[in-house]
Amino acid sequence: MPRLSIEQLRRQELAAAAYEILQEEGIAGTTLAKVAERAGMSKGIVVHYFGGKDALLEAVMRRANSMLRDEVISRMNQASTPRGRLDAIIAGNFSPDFFKPEICNAWLSLCAEVPRNREFARIQRAIHARMRSNLLSALRHLLAPERREAAVIGITAMIDGLWLRFGLNQDGLDLAEARRQMDSILALHLGPRDAIPTGDYT
Repeated sequence: MPRLSIEQLRRQELAAAAYEILQEEGIAGTTLAKVAERAGMSKGIVVHYFGGKDALLEAVMRRANSMLRDEVISRMNQASTPRGRLDAIIAGNFSPDFFKPEICNAWLSLCAEVPRNREFARIQRAIHARMRSNLLSALRHLLAPERREAAVIGITAMIDGLWLRFGLNQDGLDLAEARRQMDSILALHLGPRDAIPTGDYT
């Protein structure tokens, strides 16, 4: 792999520091001064590399997205069946490394800025497009074409909703319950786990 430049390394370190603070204190508490202190750098260095808070938070959003994307891809690469690939997508989105209240809260804080930030909105669209593409690919051999879009909407809505509720710490939701809820929505669209699709859905 190519070696990272000093600028790339500094930007990564600052984005990592901002991501940590965002989880702890939310957007309001994620100041340039706190990020600089956490990273062991001066505030001037943060301004030099990012210009301001919005650009820094955009880097944080990309970082969080990349980490989750890599988790899902890693799991999908280990799957050998269409249902296995679908399960990998779900498992990646509910990995114990990511499905934590502080991370859900951080992500919700970033998503709340989407209506006023075009770059955030662009990143969010890319995230949703990738999720949709992954799900449609996995569902290709599991559902007839006319049923796939409804399944994608149902699955993504459930994922988003569970992240929201976990971030808000509502109803005592935990990881195990979130996975049970996902199993329920999959069963609604696909039938029992041991059901074998009939017909050629390719």
